[in-house]
Amino acid sequence: MMRDTRGEQIFRWVVITLLTTFIVVPLYVMVTSAIKPLGDVQGPFTWWPSHITFSAFRTMWQTVPLGHYFINSLIVCSVATVFSVVIAIFAAFAVSRWRFRGRTIFTTTVLSTQMFPGVLFLLPLYIIFVNIDTSTGITLVGTRLGLIITYLTFSLPFSIWMLAGYLDGIPRDLDEAAMVDGCNPWGALWRVVLPAARPGVIAVTIYSFMTAWGEVLFASVMTTDANRTLAVGLRLYSTQTNVYWNEIMAASLVVSAPIVIAFLLLQRSFVAGLTAGAVK
Repeated sequence: MMRDTRGEQIFRWVVITLLTTFIVVPLYVMVTSAIKPLGDVQGPFTWWPSHITFSAFRTMWQTVPLGHYFINSLIVCSVATVFSVVIAIFAAFAVSRWRFRGRTIFTTTVLSTQMFPGVLFLLPLYIIFVNIDTSTGITLVGTRLGLIITYLTFSLPFSIWMLAGYLDGIPRDLDEAAMVDGCNPWGALWRVVLPAARPGVIAVTIYSFMTAWGEVLFASVMTTDANRTLAVGLRLYSTQTNVYWNEIMAASLVVSAPIVIAFLLLQRSFVAGLTAGAVK
């Protein structure tokens, strides 16, 4: 094996140090701002709080109905994630295991949707939802259902593509062996293929949930006060007379906690599924 030269080692450590600094410093500022009194945050910046207080973690629930927004986000993101994963499993299995007319066009179309920024779909989706409400009486704008459907439009295509790439790496001999033992194609999927594709399914699940959890643009247009999500609710800490910076930082830490915990617990499966799905 070739050993790195002294210069390559120094360069690697410099890059790692810079990247670590870019990540750690904003997190440090967020944490220290959350435990500072509001007057200290609004005053000249200091690296360490003159007085440590955790009052922002208590008052942030009263300043803004954060608990209600948390429930809204949890319901919307969980339901959108479940539907995205289930649909992606069936679609990816069909694309990976069967050759049918239009397969290439389907996969190309699914992947090409990721080339366009989400803002291009905002107005068309809004108009479609309004027309559905006018024609059928089913209200989608300003409801959780409409937001769930919206999140499916941009999480599902990438989920199908990534999971299909992962399933391509699972030998078809497993399917055939299962069908020899009496399973039909769907039985082979649930009993053989999915257990082997566990890292890919976990990667798709985390991706779908993360995409919906931190989304702001569509949630700011498609929601009302009754079903506002966390990502949109954070801006309410800024009023016409004051900006509660310490509460914003405390709320941001609380909002980030579910994603961070889930990623730490499932990071190995997430990275394995993401890289395998991207390479195939």
